[in-house]
Amino acid sequence: MSLLGQPHDPRQIVRMLRQDLAATVGLTLPKRVFATIGSHDDASEVLIKVIQFLIFAVFGVLYSIAPKTDAGTAFALAPYTIGLYLALTAVGLAWALTRRLPDWAVYVSIFFDMSILMALIWSFHVQYQQPPSFYLKVPTLLYIFIFIALRALRFRARFVVAAGLMAATGWLAMIAYVVFSDPVDSMVTRNYVHYLTSNSILLGAEFDKVISILMVTAVLALVLRRGRRLLVQAVAEQAAAQDLSRFFDASVATRIRDTDDRIVAGEGVVRHAAVLNVDIRGFTILAATMEPGAVMQLLAEYQSRMVPVIQACNGTIDKFLGDGVMATFGASAVSDTCAADALRAIDAVIAAAADWAAERQSQGLAPLVINASVAAGPIVFGAVGDANRLEYTVIGAAVNLSAKLEKFNKDLGVAAVTTSDTFDMAVTQGYEPGRPCETRSGRIPGVADEQSIVVLHG
Repeated sequence: MSLLGQPHDPRQIVRMLRQDLAATVGLTLPKRVFATIGSHDDASEVLIKVIQFLIFAVFGVLYSIAPKTDAGTAFALAPYTIGLYLALTAVGLAWALTRRLPDWAVYVSIFFDMSILMALIWSFHVQYQQPPSFYLKVPTLLYIFIFIALRALRFRARFVVAAGLMAATGWLAMIAYVVFSDPVDSMVTRNYVHYLTSNSILLGAEFDKVISILMVTAVLALVLRRGRRLLVQAVAEQAAAQDLSRFFDASVATRIRDTDDRIVAGEGVVRHAAVLNVDIRGFTILAATMEPGAVMQLLAEYQSRMVPVIQACNGTIDKFLGDGVMATFGASAVSDTCAADALRAIDAVIAAAADWAAERQSQGLAPLVINASVAAGPIVFGAVGDANRLEYTVIGAAVNLSAKLEKFNKDLGVAAVTTSDTFDMAVTQGYEPGRPCETRSGRIPGVADEQSIVVLHG
């Protein structure tokens, strides 16, 4: 889908853009990058047409209200030229809004731009009943530079070059008309003062105008070559970043994007955070009886239900471990409500699990039991890996305890547990239990000391 809301066939976009972009940046790019750049081109062409329309609309208004030094007695081509240009621009705008303009249409548009402008300038000597050399001194020539600059909005150097060459050729033709229209008097002078104070022409001055047109064109084309390269690279990197960001939690992706220094392995910070673990009880046995595709679909549905409710409670998804989901609160960014947010997330997870179980039962499917646990305490948050592969993760006693608590749910025959210390911390941070709670003492497998835990009943 383009920026203008018009669908485009990716194969057509590739055919139109691959050669140009490959020559510009020397990169092999995916189709989605071509599609994005094509959308930018579409929007730019519409913008060009709108600006052209406004320029000549303003020019028409100024022409209509300006006093006529010829007293309106001579034939004036200007209103007809302006009207024709506005009509052609309106057609071009409608075309650009509905579908992609092929390159030939852009070149034709440039040709009409310059031809109509030259015709308008040429007409001044007729309107004011002066020799042809009269029109060489009108300031309307400056519009040429506007039309050339407008083509830079497409970020394609060839369109700017085409506009510049057509403008230079047109002005040379205008000069030739002046020189050869009257075989008796070419109106050429070598006297600069005489040139400025009469209708004579100074060929050097006219060639200076042509050289200026060509130099402006060359500079803009060079800038666009560099700018086009940066645009393509930026779009390619943006597309890659958008795709890669799907593999990171939003808060982690923001941290990576906004960091001032290069991220290296071995760097970390100590934070007081809460760690949440969620998984499906008995999933390994269940998965062994299912087709691989059905297993992945089940996981996708499970994660699509659990992840949003965790994130809605300010949780950061740290990793997916099969059917397990590990999330942190207050790790990637300092939080004064990490424990409260984590227990709110448990309440939301259990509620979402109950809704899912009811839906599965209504479809004749066996309900799934979801386990969840939270432990809070000091953790180390940072990057691990090597120079080629990094991963943000959390390390600490609270991480291990949360994982062991989650497995302990099955021994207790419950769905959600936390430590008493975490529960008390959450209450002081504003957590209000949304379900009955029961404090128990017990020895958790893999934990040396007996623990005081709080069972959050469903």
